[in-house]
Amino acid sequence: MKKYQIVELPKASNDAGQKAPLDVIKIAEKRGFERLNLPVNGEDKNIFFKVKRQVKYIFNWNKIYKKIPSDSIVLIQYPAQHRELQKNNVLKKLKKDKNVKFIFIIHDIDILRGHQIYTKGYLTFDLMVYLADKIIVHNQNMVDYMKKMGVSESKLINLKIFDYLRPDYKFQKSKFERSITIAGNLSIEKSAYLKYLNKIPCTFNLYGPEFSLKAYNNVNYGGVLSPDSIPTVLNKGFGLIWDGSSIDTCAGIHGKYLKYNNPHKLSLYLSSNLPVIIWSQAAESSFVKNNGVGILVDSLMDIPALLNSMTSDDYDTMLNNVKNVAIKLSRGDYLNAALSKALVDWESE
Repeated sequence: MKKYQIVELPKASNDAGQKAPLDVIKIAEKRGFERLNLPVNGEDKNIFFKVKRQVKYIFNWNKIYKKIPSDSIVLIQYPAQHRELQKNNVLKKLKKDKNVKFIFIIHDIDILRGHQIYTKGYLTFDLMVYLADKIIVHNQNMVDYMKKMGVSESKLINLKIFDYLRPDYKFQKSKFERSITIAGNLSIEKSAYLKYLNKIPCTFNLYGPEFSLKAYNNVNYGGVLSPDSIPTVLNKGFGLIWDGSSIDTCAGIHGKYLKYNNPHKLSLYLSSNLPVIIWSQAAESSFVKNNGVGILVDSLMDIPALLNSMTSDDYDTMLNNVKNVAIKLSRGDYLNAALSKALVDWESE
């Protein structure tokens, strides 16, 4: 059976938000999934350009339909953020007329993030489930959620954690330091808990766009770095997995989403050889605990006491465990294992 992946990425995709989908593309390519590139244009508001863009999408999706032979396997990353009027029709025709098998890799479930449910021109959650033969989801919590939504368990594959490809990876021992790293979008509108970091007697090292905490004496800012360069500077203390509006718990839409998703910054920290601190109710807290790569907290106010009681030997034990996971992340082992489960029946035919 021939294998394809439909690649929908903008040409300029060096920002951190594109690291996960780009890694999926590279891992899938090595597994023999031929790329079918679908150029994605910006969302210009001018009506002329909107019409022109949709005409291009119709042309390109029809090209994809002709390219894919019957009984193929097609990999698609979900969701796509662009309105493409011909997309749904082509995908349904591939399934019905050409008996194509679909594997979807979930990056986000919009209804869990409090986003609107897209309709015409977007691949909706329900249509994705209908088309999918296999769905690679983040973790066991997301598996359970999908089952409650009526998705057959036989379709679901647990990824466990997103990979973070680093061809140049080598283990470098991080420095034992009672400090916390936060990498990612630093908007206090999205992650309001950041406003309260000055209430926590601890040193914070922040990296990313939209930094606004210059007046905080316990916060150091390291700037905006590319996904490839930032692992080289994360070399001390712990990486933090937290979100929402409070330092006492992960509250609000963004905070509660941690109960279901795999934050890509977890993969960044571990592939950078950093142990982590994570909310005890986060879906990935079980991964952190089971692999011994960090500590769980109910509140950010718990961190100072935990760090003060920690020894360098405790830290080194975590580092050894981090190394084992980091090697797998840097090679793409987790997605490779998930793809193997998805393909096992078809590739034996």
